[in-house]
Order: sequence, then structure tokens, then C-alpha cells
Amino acid sequence: MTKANTTASPEKIKQAREKLDAHVREIVGWHFNSETGTPFWLDRAKTLGFDPRKEVHGFDDLKRFGFFEDEWLRGGPVRRWVPRALQNKPIYVFETGGTTGIPKSRINIEDFRLDYEMFSETLPEQYFPKGANWLMLGPSGPRRLRLAVEHLCQHRGGICFCVDLDPRWVVKLIKKGWMEHLNAYKEHVIDQALTTLKAGHDIKCMFTTPKLLESFAGALEKQGSSVKQTGITGIFSGGTEFTPQFTRFAVEELLEGVYMTPTYGNTLMGLACSKPVSAEDGYKISYYAPQPRAVVQVVDLDDPDKLVDYGQTGRVMLTTLTKEFFMPRFQERDEGERELPYERFPWDGVSGVRPYRGFAATTTVGVY
Repeated sequence: MTKANTTASPEKIKQAREKLDAHVREIVGWHFNSETGTPFWLDRAKTLGFDPRKEVHGFDDLKRFGFFEDEWLRGGPVRRWVPRALQNKPIYVFETGGTTGIPKSRINIEDFRLDYEMFSETLPEQYFPKGANWLMLGPSGPRRLRLAVEHLCQHRGGICFCVDLDPRWVVKLIKKGWMEHLNAYKEHVIDQALTTLKAGHDIKCMFTTPKLLESFAGALEKQGSSVKQTGITGIFSGGTEFTPQFTRFAVEELLEGVYMTPTYGNTLMGLACSKPVSAEDGYKISYYAPQPRAVVQVVDLDDPDKLVDYGQTGRVMLTTLTKEFFMPRFQERDEGERELPYERFPWDGVSGVRPYRGFAATTTVGVY
């Protein structure tokens, strides 16, 4: 994997910030316009005490909204999140979480496609050749991941083969301590992937989670084969279990030169790309949100109105800014370290992403 690019120049950082501020004005103007806006935000505007269309001039002004509450996304009616200008479009609803209680829901129309088309531009052609077929080994169901990876494959000219996995069932098995059932289910999923790869479909690219990748490589090793020998050349993977330790292990023990690109994403934000991971940098993984459509900040654990210094630990705060979804200042269930802007993505990033310590004891990671 190539050495990471250099830190962004002050001019690039300034230009990116100006673009973000202009985008904030456009998105706030859209969601609070009575003709185009979102019923939830139009209703909430009555209690804000200020006019967002007149008084939000840039990203810093989003503080006036306070913090976005995840409870707002639990339960319906889901159409309160559909902007009036988009209400006659075909609408998807994707869920996040849901292991206990009512899951959070987010509507989607084109956002998931746009997010993955932007991500496509970061994939090196050498390892993710255009026209190549893909294997999607991961969660589908109410999540956007299956449709998004399938669109990524189709956008690049390929055909996607899918193997389903139900993460909610995995988490239940872990919580009950049914390890025999968990291992049987994992083997069932991996067997399907191996069968698909043996069927002669010329699959060169793959999406999977770190834990499934390890199981997949282990199953191949038992057969006297390897990830490289399957013909796969590029792996797109994601999840909070992506640590420098796992990355080093994957690069040195599992992949034999197969390219792997870590990502950090979720239903609410979209997809954050990592800058190239290298041994020289200790396999550190730094993620950068797809600004201006989404912004990641790393905020003080005790004072979320305050950014931590670069290199310091804080809680991840997300802001999503699209015409389909406006989510200002949502405190995520993750923490990490604030990273400097760099050349390709001249805005703040986050590294070392892991479950937020306030929730970590009660979080079951499952397949991620």
C-alpha cells in the first residue's frame, strides 16, 4: 500500500471550508423552505427561536440547532423525513442498529448511490478493474449496504454476487453465549461465499467486514488455498474492528498483495474513505468524510461544543448535509483521534475509531 499523501496546504483547507459554508447555506435553505423542505424541520423551525434561512451563514452556525437526537429517528411516521420536493420519488428506508428496541430509520432516494459513486473515484484501477464482478459478503436486509455495494459494482461496469448475513442474529447469538450456533452460522455464510467463488464467475473484487475476512481467509487456508488464489485482487472493507493490528495482520498474513481499502461508514453519514495505509505509518487508519455532503468532527468527551486538539482523543460527531437528509451535530457511538487535513481530503479526519467509552461496555460489535 502506498505512502499517505502530505498534509493539505492552507489554501486548499480554506477553499474546502468556503465550499462547505456555501453548501450549508444551500442545504439549510432547502430543508427550511415551505415548498421543498422536510416536514420534521419545518415543524421544528417553529420552536427554534431564529430563522435558519436568514441566520445560518456557514457551518459554525449549525451550533444554533443544538445536538441531533437519535430518538428522533426511532419510529414514525417516516414520511416526516421526506422533503416535500422529493415526496413523489421512489423512496427507500434503511435502518441502523435495531438489536434492541426500535431501530433508527433514514430515508434514501439517491444518496446511497451518490456516496458510493464518490467512493468509486478513490479505488485504484489496478486492484479494482472496471468491468470486474464483485462478491458482496455482508449484511443486507434493512441496511443500505447490499444495495450500495451492488450499485458500486454496477457503476464500475460489473455484476455483483451477494451472500447475506443477519448481524442482528449474530449479536443475539453472542449475547446468549451460543458460540456453537454462532460458529455454525458463520461457516454457513462462508461456505456460500466459497461456493460462489468456485462457480467460475470471474470475481475480482469483494466487500466484506474485517471479522468475516479473517474467517474467509481461514476457511480457504484449510482448503490449501488463499484469498489471492481465488483471483480476488481488491477488497473493500469496513467496520469499527478495523484496527492497525488487524490491518497489519491482514496485509502480512492473509492477503499476499491483495489490496484492501478500509472505510468507515454508516446509514446516517455515508462513507468516509481512508487515506492510504502504510507500514511506515504504523498501519494507522485515518478516515475522511465526504465533505461537503457530510462532516466528521472529534469533540471533547465532556464538552461536545469543543473540538479536541489534533492527535487527541474525543467523541465522533457527524453532520449530514444532503437534500434528502439534514442531520446537524449528531454525537456518534464511536470515539477516535482527530487527524490533520491532507492533500486529497483537505479537512479534518478521524483515526483509531472504536466504540465510545460511555457505551463500550454495553456494545456488542458482532460481525463488524
